[in-house]
Amino acid sequence: MFKKVKKFLKALGPGIVTGASDDDPSGIATYSQAGAKYGLATLWTVIITFPLMAAIQEICARIGLITTVGLTTTLKNHYPKWVLYLMIIFSVPAIVLNIGADIAGMGAVAHLIFPGIHAIIFSVLFTGILLFFIIYLPYSTFVSVLKYLCLTLMLYIIVPFFTKPDWAAVMKATFIPTIKWNKEFIGMLVAILGTTISPYLFFWQTAMEAEDVKSVKRQMMVNKRLVSINGEKLTGEEHKKKENKLLGLLISKMSLDVNLGMLLSNMIMFFTILATGTALYNQGIRQIDTVEQAAKALEPVAGKASYLLFALGVIGTGFLAIPVLSGSLSYIISETFGWKGNLDRKFNQAKPFYAVIIVSVILGLLMNYIGISPVDALLYTAILYGVTSPVIIAILLHISNNRKVMGEFTNGRISNILGLATFLLMAVSAIFLIYLQFTS
Repeated sequence: MFKKVKKFLKALGPGIVTGASDDDPSGIATYSQAGAKYGLATLWTVIITFPLMAAIQEICARIGLITTVGLTTTLKNHYPKWVLYLMIIFSVPAIVLNIGADIAGMGAVAHLIFPGIHAIIFSVLFTGILLFFIIYLPYSTFVSVLKYLCLTLMLYIIVPFFTKPDWAAVMKATFIPTIKWNKEFIGMLVAILGTTISPYLFFWQTAMEAEDVKSVKRQMMVNKRLVSINGEKLTGEEHKKKENKLLGLLISKMSLDVNLGMLLSNMIMFFTILATGTALYNQGIRQIDTVEQAAKALEPVAGKASYLLFALGVIGTGFLAIPVLSGSLSYIISETFGWKGNLDRKFNQAKPFYAVIIVSVILGLLMNYIGISPVDALLYTAILYGVTSPVIIAILLHISNNRKVMGEFTNGRISNILGLATFLLMAVSAIFLIYLQFTS
């Protein structure tokens, strides 16, 4: 059984890690809030978020495969500098705040399991472990660790079965949308959308696919030299055809990987809302602001087993998401300033790249002790992500339809329809989110 799981995980690419990392402690807190406050009423959102999320991440992955560079480099090469700098101004603080909220959530939940040890100690310990893994593990090992951490998300699928949901009501809530036309409910829908379709995932997915295809192309160059040594004569056009054929195969494999990753992400969202919507909402527990509150509230309602599974899931997803958050930030900064470096290089070969990761994680840790609470961090992160998402999605659509960049691998009709729908929905959400802040 273990060998089959190992073989399956090895075959998967960046898509599964990207999708799983979206369900970080901050995301789990948002989904828990939705379940506690509105019961099963927001379950139907998964029907909307899955195809939109999958379409955008597939576009990002395809851009990475074709250009073999990160999204920031593509922006530098094809857009005015002010677009890039505007994106950095909004993205960098949002990612650091997200990291801080996740570290705080992990520490607080660990403190619930081991009350004798203060949450700060756990937060510092987790930060140290994360930095050690990111800096000292070889890239292939690091990615394998992230893939195995994806299995911790299965804990959230188990939890609802302790809460004994009414499955007929679950099916109804999933396939028959419930919309309450008030500011609070629409605000929750906006929060779910913003948490699920996050800009940092765009940069991570593009960079990881670019890293993977570079290794494939290096192997192609080796094969090309071997062909030349063996005396076989291939024209430049024939080599180009072979390369395009390989790219087509890689895109097919990538699409499956991305779809599986986004499906996993949305399943966890669904089961988290289901668990809290069944256990907490039915018991009159309507206000959940943090993941530790959600975990603590589950214990008397659904039993100690569900509480422990939920808590362990928070810690596992934190270990998965923070490397993705800090890694995506490092790719953004390094590519912006032309620093050579990526996760495939050792620390001594890419000191500026790893310095960004170290600084971002430490800033995230310190954020919790300079007066910014995890709840405030979530709010600020949602606003910053909400503002940047529509802009970046519009740019993604432009890049992915540009034949000068993408060649014959531009968007198909379905990708454009879903991409445009995502842009419009995120734009409306951003406007409504800003409206909420000024009218609340």
